[in-house]
This record gives sequence, structure tokens and C-alpha cells, in this order.
Amino acid sequence: MPFAVGDVIAERTVHLTRESLVRYAGASGDFNPIHYRDDVAASVGLPGVLAHGMLTMGIASSVVVAALDPGTRILDYGVRFTKPVVVDPVDGADLNVLATVGAVDDTATRIDLKVTFGETTVLVKAQLRIAA
Repeated sequence: MPFAVGDVIAERTVHLTRESLVRYAGASGDFNPIHYRDDVAASVGLPGVLAHGMLTMGIASSVVVAALDPGTRILDYGVRFTKPVVVDPVDGADLNVLATVGAVDDTATRIDLKVTFGETTVLVKAQLRIAA
């Protein structure tokens, strides 16, 4: 699939709940209580229960992967975590992912991800490169 700089590859909002966090904890083995207990999160100065960073990162890449042809090879993927995703016990949290083409050359296409929670960018330098 040929890409041009600026093309939108995918855009999706993923709703997280406390149940999502428990399921991810079970799958990943990360049972840090800041991901499911309000009292522990508060005791260490957090604004609430946080989504796992790797869950956030995985959701962002899955939005892109779902939009690509099945045979597409991912060359690399990296992000910097900047802000947490606080998952409200009642309302949950909406994670917004926008994937656009940032660069294209003969060997690869760089896809830039804008990942936000509310008005806050939670991942920066979020880039996924796929083989041309």
C-alpha cells in the first residue's frame, strides 16, 4: 500500500475500564496495586489508578496494525511516556489514537502516533516504522 506524508492511517478511541486494567494485569503479570487500588495510588501521590504504560503503548500500536495489510512488516516501534492515563472507577478513560504518515523513503514508512487522554498527550515521539 503506497503512503504519502500526511496520510491518516487510522484513528480510534479506546475506552478503558478498571476491568480492562485487571485483565491486562493478569495477561502481563504486572500486579502493581497502583493499577487497581485507589488507596495505594493515593498513598504514593498519584491522582488515581493508572493504566499500565505498556497497555497504553500496546493499544496505540494495535490501532495502526489493525489498519495495515496483514503481511506488513513492522521494523520498530518506540514511545516516550509523558503523562499517566487515570482510569476513573465509574467513567473509565478514553484513549484517543491518531496515526499519520510522518515520513516515507525507499525502505520504510514512519507512522507518527498522537496518543491523548482528554486534552493531554500521554505518549510523545510515538513512532512505528513499517517496511516499504
